[in-house]
Amino acid sequence: MPVNLSAPVAADLLAINGVRIGITEAGVRKANRKDLTVFLLDEGAAVAGVFTQNRFCAAPVQVCREHLQAGSGIRAMVVNTGNANAGTGAAGLANARTTCDALAKELNFSAAQILPFSTGVIMEELPVDRIVAGMPKAIAAAKADNWAVAAEGIMTTDTLPKAFSRSVNIGGKTVSITGISKGAGMIRPNMATMLGFLATDAVIAPELLQPLVKELADGSFNRVTIDGDTSTNDSFVLIATNKASNAQITSLTSAEGEQLKAALLEVAQKLAQAIVRDGEGATKFISVKVEGGKTEEECRLVAYSIAHSPLVKTAFFASDPNLGRILAAVGYAGIADLDQTKIDLHLDDVHVVVDGGRNPSYKEEDGQRVMKQQEILVRVGLGRGDATQTVWTCDLSHEYVTINADYRS
Repeated sequence: MPVNLSAPVAADLLAINGVRIGITEAGVRKANRKDLTVFLLDEGAAVAGVFTQNRFCAAPVQVCREHLQAGSGIRAMVVNTGNANAGTGAAGLANARTTCDALAKELNFSAAQILPFSTGVIMEELPVDRIVAGMPKAIAAAKADNWAVAAEGIMTTDTLPKAFSRSVNIGGKTVSITGISKGAGMIRPNMATMLGFLATDAVIAPELLQPLVKELADGSFNRVTIDGDTSTNDSFVLIATNKASNAQITSLTSAEGEQLKAALLEVAQKLAQAIVRDGEGATKFISVKVEGGKTEEECRLVAYSIAHSPLVKTAFFASDPNLGRILAAVGYAGIADLDQTKIDLHLDDVHVVVDGGRNPSYKEEDGQRVMKQQEILVRVGLGRGDATQTVWTCDLSHEYVTINADYRS
């Protein structure tokens, strides 16, 4: 069961002027499931993206990078689930290009104006004929208020679709934001086996989108981890349709730029946290906040060291306050000159460690009380400076093993 996460309500999701979405059942891997999604973008939309840091990246990731770099103006995106088209060599690249060619022909665009995305099983040939055959039906189903269905259509091992919206007043004008994501396993920083699509109708200078999408990813999807695996297919795309009536934003550090960035980041963080809440077999949502570091980078190192640790994560699953595991993870995070006598550790309101040793007033039953909660804050003080960073993770349960043992069946 997801941790304090519910399915989106379609009526709560804002249509984004300039974006239409169509979903159909193409039988990519299994019959009778939504597995093919197309995004149709009006002329004038700007698109930017960040992708997996895994050097063994999937064919669609390679093609997306090429097409974005070509600068032809993206007019459509196609997403299939059930098959990652990764580890498929030259044939996989050819199939990704065929997918783009086919959608471009249907829409009378050039192939370079199409972005392909795939998610699912690695090292199996993409059934491109089924995808191409399903395109006309997906295009015919396209409409502006299809975000909730699209969130369902991009799922793999997710138990719930993930979608959020918000609006913001910029210069007296209403700007809308809606995003969807998928992901439940093979999740760690540097992007994850996740797809994220975030759209706004804000009017913003196109050259700002690439630095903006990177900043948004660093503040959201690059702060989550479920199992420490970096996938082959991660993609996070930002779309600005320029259909709202706000004055064009030409600087991200202007008052208007900061307003838009804050609103986009709020949605991106909700999407990223939803992935953790729906982590494979997750029963607890855990925030790891490291403060008092010399730099943000060393705070991140410590936070991820804790969040990745199987020993820490299994202790949380068991509600076992075996908190020496957290201290061990702090110690091996890679800070060479760390002074252990300055380390503090809190579990929510419980002060566990002071000056590198057990707090004399700490009682194990207090630690266990917190460990039994569905939402837990781990707060580590390094006593080295003023930097702070937070990452989000979940526990590691028996169900995680079951899901991943049976995934291809």
